[in-house]
Amino acid sequence: MDRLVALIQKRFYYGWVIVGVAMICMAFWYAFRTAFAIFFVALIDHFHWSRAEAAGAQSIGMLVYMVTAPVVGYLVDRVGPRKVMFPGIFLMGLGLLLCTQIQSLLHFYIYFGVVAGTGVTFLSISPFTTILSHWFEKKRGMANGLATVGIGFGPLLFVPLIQYLINLRGWSFAFFIFSLLVFFVPLPLIGLFLRRRPEDMGLSIDGDPQSSSSQTVDLRKGNPDQRVRDLIKTFRFWLFLLFPALSIFGVYIIIVHHVKYLVDLGVDRIWAASLFAAMGAMSAGFRFLWGWFSDRAGREVTYTLGGICFALGILSLILFQTFPSVLFLYLFAFFFGGGWGSTAPMFMSIAGDLYKGKRFGLIYGMLEGMIGIGAAVGSWLGGYLFDRTQSYFLAFLIAILSCILSVFLAWQAGPRKQKRLSAVPNL
Repeated sequence: MDRLVALIQKRFYYGWVIVGVAMICMAFWYAFRTAFAIFFVALIDHFHWSRAEAAGAQSIGMLVYMVTAPVVGYLVDRVGPRKVMFPGIFLMGLGLLLCTQIQSLLHFYIYFGVVAGTGVTFLSISPFTTILSHWFEKKRGMANGLATVGIGFGPLLFVPLIQYLINLRGWSFAFFIFSLLVFFVPLPLIGLFLRRRPEDMGLSIDGDPQSSSSQTVDLRKGNPDQRVRDLIKTFRFWLFLLFPALSIFGVYIIIVHHVKYLVDLGVDRIWAASLFAAMGAMSAGFRFLWGWFSDRAGREVTYTLGGICFALGILSLILFQTFPSVLFLYLFAFFFGGGWGSTAPMFMSIAGDLYKGKRFGLIYGMLEGMIGIGAAVGSWLGGYLFDRTQSYFLAFLIAILSCILSVFLAWQAGPRKQKRLSAVPNL
């Protein structure tokens, strides 16, 4: 195994192997999140739960994510990624396997929301943002964008697969196959190829031979001003935590409920699932594009363009109910995929630009914890508002407004403002 790693290392910078591992693992993470929309429809039809009740499993999973993401980020930096991530993969696979035995709403909450919801955190963006921050500096946006392409591939590959398996043998069989894939794909990849830091392999950040050893030491020590107890006293840090939470709040209103919304409007289930997959593919391409673009135009500008796409996508989804043309569905997939694609690369890159240091794992884990709150509330609120109004219009409108507010907060917290402030001389 060491010979294989050495051969890869000779041919190109090993950091790109880490990006590849992150891409595949995050595909499984977001497949878990987005395939819920498909299981959501099947389980409601089978058990006749209300939409708010069924969406509660996703909300519980996101609340669990809120608690575990900071812990995972911290442990990855302190203990090392493989020791932390192996138990998580097993827990995720076990939770999905237990989901084959769901007989009540409580079972769904425990098996999917708690057990699998805890395990999936270990394959999420939280540990990989911490790991990639050690491997990339100048190419951080591009590396993060490429890694998060997996978030788009998750829906592209798994949403149609899950829908096909449900149609073939039922939702229990779909959970079983999903659990096997978790055990047999991410586990060996992490064991064989994942490495913690470039200096552990005698490499430098970005593969740059000119990087000085003093720079590496400074990065490992981190900024002494980045103590978490000091950061939480600053208004800017809370803006940094809130802008992603608001964005993902809106994202989860859409991805949890849009399939059911379309099915209620007469769209075929396979077609709706395929549209979801296409949206994931669209977001995958945009994630790399936004990451690359942000290294040149800036994080805030890039995130604003993504927010515009996000709002246009939801608007197209709303208009489909009044004007049932397939054109609006294509516009929804394109624009929402583009906006969705801007989220993870910008969250990762802005966090790295602002707070990279020895406490970065904990800091980014806290950000992901806030994202978990946003996703939990968004998942539940979409179902609750439908149950009260028998319409998704208000929920979708709130998603657009949350996106606009998120962009505004990103400008207030982003790295560009930090650079302007640091350029002001002390008087």
